[in-house]
Amino acid sequence: MPDDAAAARAAAEEESAFSHPPVDPDVTVAYGSHPDQVIDFYAPRSGPDSALPAPLSPLVVVLHGGAWRARYDRRHITPFADHLARRGFAVANVEYRRGGDTPLAPEQSGETDRAHTPPAGRWPDTFDDIAAALDALPALVREALPQADPRRTVLTGHSAGGTLALWAAARHVLPPDSPWRTDGPAPLRGVVALAPIADFEVAEKLGVCEHASLQLLGGHDTFAERRPCADPALLLPTGIATTLVQGRADLDVPQAVAESYAEAAAKAGEVVGLTLLEDVGHFPLIDPAADACAVVAEEIAQLAW
Repeated sequence: MPDDAAAARAAAEEESAFSHPPVDPDVTVAYGSHPDQVIDFYAPRSGPDSALPAPLSPLVVVLHGGAWRARYDRRHITPFADHLARRGFAVANVEYRRGGDTPLAPEQSGETDRAHTPPAGRWPDTFDDIAAALDALPALVREALPQADPRRTVLTGHSAGGTLALWAAARHVLPPDSPWRTDGPAPLRGVVALAPIADFEVAEKLGVCEHASLQLLGGHDTFAERRPCADPALLLPTGIATTLVQGRADLDVPQAVAESYAEAAAKAGEVVGLTLLEDVGHFPLIDPAADACAVVAEEIAQLAW
C-alpha cells in the first residue's frame, strides 16, 4: 500500500490533470454508426509554443485512458490534445466503446470480496473500434484536417489508451486468424505510450486499475485464450519505433509493467525506449500544467518532425 504522502501526491496530480476545462475540437467526424465511434480533430495552432513551421504538420493520434470504463471518455484528454496542437501538431483524438456502468460479479472483476467494479472495455467492440478508426483515419484526415501530413503520424495514448496504441501498432503481428490483423505494419513514424498497461500478466499480478485487463478480455474463463490477440507484450517485435514514458512514482500503473514490456521487446530482438521520470505519477504525463507533459511532447516531436 502507498504511504500517505505518496497517496496525497497522486491525488493532487490527478486533481490538477482534471482541473483544466475541456477544449472543443475544430471538427468531429464519425468513423462508424455508434455514438462513440467519432474522432475529434484539432488543427495546429500558431503561437510561441509551436514547433518549427512546415508546409504540413505531423499528425498525432491520441487514444485516451480511463481503464476502458464508460465514465472516462475522450473529454478528459482534450486539454492534452490542445496542448499538442499549440505546439504545432495536427491532432486526432479518438473515441471508442468502453465498458458499461453495471458492477461486475466478483469472478468477472478479479475481486474476491466485493462486486463494485464497473466493467473495463467490451470484447470485441473496443478493439473493433480502434482498428476501424485507424483504418479510416487517412481518408478522414484528408477531408477534415488538410493541414495534417498523415505520412508523419505518431500514435500516442495514456494508460489504457497507451495499451491500445501499442496494440494498434502491432496488428500486422496478430495471430493469422485474428479479424484485426493487417497485411503489413501501420504507416507510423512511431508510438509514444504513456504509462501503458503494456503487459497483462504483470498487470494482473499487481491488480492494476482493479484488474482492468482481466475484465477487458472477459474474465478468468477467456483471459488466457484472448491474450495472444490483445496483450501488447505478446505482440513483438513490431518493427515500429516505440517509446514508453513512465513516472517512477505512478501508483495506478506501476513502473514494473512498462519495464516488463521493454524486457519482452528486447527478448524479441527489438529496442524499445523507456523514459522514466523521477517524482512523477500517473497523470502529469497528460497535464499541460506539468513539466512531464512537456517531456511527452518532446518525445513525440523527436519521432514526428
